Amino acid sequence: MPSLTEVLRERAQRHPDRIAFHAGDSSITYRDFDRRVDRAAAALAAPGVGHGDRVAVLDKNSLEYAEQLFGAARIGAVQVPINYRLAPDEVAYIVNNAKAKVFIVGPEFVPVLDAIAGKLEHTDHTIVIGGGDGHQDYETWLAAQEPGGPVDATDTTDVFVQLYSSGTTGLPKGVMLTHDNFNSVLPLSNDIWNIDDSTVLMVAMPMYHVAGNALTVCVIFDGITGVIAREPDPMAIARDIEGRRVTHVFLVPVLLQFWQLMPEVAEVDMSSLQLLLYGASPISDEVLRGAMGMLPGTDFMQVYGLTETTGAITSLPSADHDPDGPHAHRIRSAGIPNPSCELKIVDPATLEEVPTGQVGEILCRTPQNMKGYWGMAEATEAALLPDGFFRTGDAGYLDEDGYLFIHDRVKDMIISGGENIYPAEVENVLMGHPHVTDCAVIGVPDEKWGERPKGIVVLDADVPEQELIDYCRERLAHFKCPSSVERRDAIPRNPTGKILKRELRAPYWEGQDRAVH
Repeated sequence: MPSLTEVLRERAQRHPDRIAFHAGDSSITYRDFDRRVDRAAAALAAPGVGHGDRVAVLDKNSLEYAEQLFGAARIGAVQVPINYRLAPDEVAYIVNNAKAKVFIVGPEFVPVLDAIAGKLEHTDHTIVIGGGDGHQDYETWLAAQEPGGPVDATDTTDVFVQLYSSGTTGLPKGVMLTHDNFNSVLPLSNDIWNIDDSTVLMVAMPMYHVAGNALTVCVIFDGITGVIAREPDPMAIARDIEGRRVTHVFLVPVLLQFWQLMPEVAEVDMSSLQLLLYGASPISDEVLRGAMGMLPGTDFMQVYGLTETTGAITSLPSADHDPDGPHAHRIRSAGIPNPSCELKIVDPATLEEVPTGQVGEILCRTPQNMKGYWGMAEATEAALLPDGFFRTGDAGYLDEDGYLFIHDRVKDMIISGGENIYPAEVENVLMGHPHVTDCAVIGVPDEKWGERPKGIVVLDADVPEQELIDYCRERLAHFKCPSSVERRDAIPRNPTGKILKRELRAPYWEGQDRAVH
């Protein structure tokens, strides 16, 4: 298989005048996108960025984001997308951990750059899209280079992108995904999603998220037209679907819920939609039924996957989205595995396979599995087993027909509005408060976001709940922070000191049919 930048070159030669991306009022053809990727590669190479070097990007979705993704790869470098909702110190940690030589920042994030400029340990060049305030302007930087068509310096086993996914230790982990990882999943998407030359695919998820990143690559891989949504604004997405006649889109359940709460969305013509993919967090029956009612001519397909698996490894076919049909129970499942993916359910303690229908940890063996975690050999070894299976950290079961049902989480991760939140990271911050002597953070049900983090604390003085919430918000992205804090006399632990999270969660999940919302 060719590298992804070679794929881009071929698509530009085959369809030079086809629109590659629409972004707001801007549009770019494959010919011009390929040329700008050449120029981006030359601009990165000029200050010495080369094979294996990292290039960090902090921006909302943009054409520049996409061209830098492919531009870095064209010289064998690796893009490191950063979640723009992170606090400045969290951003600095990722840039430093990746040892990024170049840091490219969108116009809204100049204050973040200014706040951490003195903390960047390996970054020699900072570029601002739109320039201003004495910062080097992105377009000027690119214009100074001649797009001479740098030689593609990559092997398909090389890392293409490094996406950061927080770990239970509280520190983000760099997930290394290769060209081969993407080459293994994207041809499957063609078949499962019925993509053809007329497809218009929207990139509505943030490009720092595996879904947004993979869909950006999917556009180029398939040589189709993409529509870049600057941010996940439900009304703007609906209007872009109408205006650009989008045929395929991936959305998280919370956006589908927002659509149903906004009367003006009902006035938008979204009849062009052929397929609506959804995932990244659980969906309620009510939200799914409502969304299907809003879009009667659209097929729905749930997908399940992880950053470490280059996105979706299972899908629930549209044929199984009949809540009143003979297989109505399947609508609560995550579907069936991709043809190249083997699933196994095991006892998380022994890794022995459990019988059909019994809950255990979900393992997957697929060419989509990541290369590993950047600079974390032990974590990689713990996740990627010698037999090729990856430990997802999720718990579930397979039924007799091979459908996967997600039951709970082996790890303590909270998913709120499609964002992953790791309690240990929040707990580490809470423990920094001078009057917190012990704490735990759990996910509790939330009608809007699916789950919200809740803090359970032991205090040595009377401290207002809001003070503790504000303390976290000063140090973490707001979506990670507890929305409520409850005082207890003690945190329940087992004899080895491990917090009994299940015991803490249980009262809040009573009446739910499963322990994820």
